[in-house]
Amino acid sequence: MAGQRRASGSLVVALCLLLVALVSCGGGPAADRTEDEVQRVLDIRATAILGRDQAAFLRTGAPDWFGNLREVPLSDWSYRVTSVRDLGGTATAEAELRYRVEGYDKAPITVGRTLTLSLDDEGEWYVDTERPEKKSAEQLWDQGAVSVVQGERSLVMGVGQSRERLSEFAGLADRAVPAVSEAWGTDWSRHVVVLVPKSLEGMARLLGSPASSYRGIAAVTTGETGAPATAPADRVIVNPDAYSVLGDTGKQVVLTHETTHVATRTHTSPATPLWLSEGYADWVGYRGSGRTPAEAAPELERAVTAGEVPDALPEDADFGFSGDAARLARAYESGWIACRLIADRWGEVRLGEFYRAVGAHPERAGAVEDAMKKVLGTTPADFTEQWREYLRAQFG
Repeated sequence: MAGQRRASGSLVVALCLLLVALVSCGGGPAADRTEDEVQRVLDIRATAILGRDQAAFLRTGAPDWFGNLREVPLSDWSYRVTSVRDLGGTATAEAELRYRVEGYDKAPITVGRTLTLSLDDEGEWYVDTERPEKKSAEQLWDQGAVSVVQGERSLVMGVGQSRERLSEFAGLADRAVPAVSEAWGTDWSRHVVVLVPKSLEGMARLLGSPASSYRGIAAVTTGETGAPATAPADRVIVNPDAYSVLGDTGKQVVLTHETTHVATRTHTSPATPLWLSEGYADWVGYRGSGRTPAEAAPELERAVTAGEVPDALPEDADFGFSGDAARLARAYESGWIACRLIADRWGEVRLGEFYRAVGAHPERAGAVEDAMKKVLGTTPADFTEQWREYLRAQFG
């Protein structure tokens, strides 16, 4: 029995030694120590960025884009390491970057970042590169030095753009904000952040999508639909290639359209069809512009005058950026005409109430039907017939 006890004790010691070895090679104390050390370096890095302390930043790693942030008004910047792969002298870390633009973001924006690190001569971790995590969108400062123009109601940030051009965007955005408030109301932030990259390709990288998806699209708005009012401010991202070919009225319509998306985001949900969200944004954009239906909806006019009156309002799939350009234009124009019809026959206040009622529905099924019944006193079938007659009247 004594011999058996001695053998058992030796076995326990051996198992413990094996366990220590396995823990040290795996995700235990050694890995935790590396993760803690990397987190400490990134905490110093974040403090340096907020404090505009380039010397402190350089002590944590390569300069990369530190100077690109020089003009960006930041109120928060922090990293949270989520994983580290220690390769012995080098490491790869995944981290969440949380940042906030002062005066515009009510809550931090969170993005994924991948960092490569190496040990310096003193055994301290040093950041070699920091970039967006795989399949994630770039941030504007990843593309170059950011220039900033502050408007009365807007913040415009650009890369590869003159200050004169950024000031033009600020003027357009400053005019868009009160125009949207006049139509929608004032229950929103009443300011807008506009990002102007150098090219279409830069826009696409900010959106994490192929450039072909946005060719011919002048601008888009990012933001989570149905998000609370405390969510980060949306970003209006401009395609400078497409935007530059627009006339003065067209440029204003586009910025007002995108600003409308910023205003309506908290009342836009998965229950909201695109014909309503895009149509309403176009309605606000064209409101007061003096554009006639024929001028604002040329593709739809061509179809109607050719006797091809649509049978139904467009589906969400009709708004795909990668599809047929004429089909996409007709989808937007159809939504605009539908909202214009509601404003003409039920009034602008009812149009806003209808939008909010649809977005408040718990699911897509029944959302439009219920809102039409409660707010407009009609049915989708009757409304569609009125819309088709309205098309004939406008373009006949």
